Amino acid sequence: MKTTERDQKAVIDAAGPVEGERPTLKTIAFMAGLGVTTVSRALKDAPEIGQATKNRVQLIAKQIGYRPNRAGVRLRTGKTNVISLVLNAQSEIMGLTSNMVYGISEVLSETPYHLTVTPYSVKNDPMQPIRYIVETGSADGIIMSRTEPNDARVRYLTEHGIPFATHGRTEMGIEHPFHDFDNEAFAYLSVKSLLAKGRRRIAMLAGPSPSVTYYRHLDRGFSRAVEEGGASTIAVSDIDVDTSLGRIRNRMEEIMSTPNRPDGIVCCSGSAAIALVAGIEAAGLKIGEDVDLVSKQSTDVLQWFRPQIIVFNEDVRHAGRELARAVLRRIAGVDARELQSLSYPDEHEPRS
Repeated sequence: MKTTERDQKAVIDAAGPVEGERPTLKTIAFMAGLGVTTVSRALKDAPEIGQATKNRVQLIAKQIGYRPNRAGVRLRTGKTNVISLVLNAQSEIMGLTSNMVYGISEVLSETPYHLTVTPYSVKNDPMQPIRYIVETGSADGIIMSRTEPNDARVRYLTEHGIPFATHGRTEMGIEHPFHDFDNEAFAYLSVKSLLAKGRRRIAMLAGPSPSVTYYRHLDRGFSRAVEEGGASTIAVSDIDVDTSLGRIRNRMEEIMSTPNRPDGIVCCSGSAAIALVAGIEAAGLKIGEDVDLVSKQSTDVLQWFRPQIIVFNEDVRHAGRELARAVLRRIAGVDARELQSLSYPDEHEPRS
């Protein structure tokens, strides 16, 4: 007689694990009338196990809340089934961190892997969380951001044979998995957009310092476009995207109150762009009239806030998916040179 899903659930309800006990492979094997080895292979979607058996085993596992014991998995396989995302605690607040996590999680949800987030402060040694993960063996792979041209973390992980992927590139001659946004193209196209609106005195609120690779990319694109357009550069001193939003707002009010203020501004952070607008308007000026602003964003917020802002979208959720795939394939032994990708600016003109 064929067993229905309802019949199976009745068996589970009648013979489920005692309250407080963790369901195990043996629990599933008992309920399914199968061997532990067969159950284990069915949960791993092994091709030699029939689909009907897989469905029955997976249903039981779901109903009783079975989760693999990570300690046991680690003892048997040497793996933790964990990917660690190492993030600067001061990361972009308007969607970068959450969208990155969403993107990574979308890919990992189809695998045995779990995601942990390891935050660190830019004021501390960025090597600390990396050494901790490696020395404790707490993850099978690492995803990290804010890469530097000569990044000590990349060298360390490469020397220790730890699979990893970076959100950003390096310039140190070591081939490694990465996904990056083309910030050079973003800065170049942003200046071109301002030049097309007749702007001639152009400033940029960029990355924290030349020690971060994307700062160099931004500077190259910005300088090239300004030179080609015969415009002049207006320096924005004392602030960058890591500066507090309050400080950005106040400093921009000061700058926009001077005779040599910029008439076009490039900003590489959505949250910083809001602070810039607050400072510009506090100086009595209007976006789209007295000054034009181009900004990168990772969520569709800026044009709700001020439709006159020219925006370029950076799809951070896509970046998370690419980074997750890259680190999983690196764990599987794929050559690092096959795990490198770029995404490009997607421009949206101001709304009328």
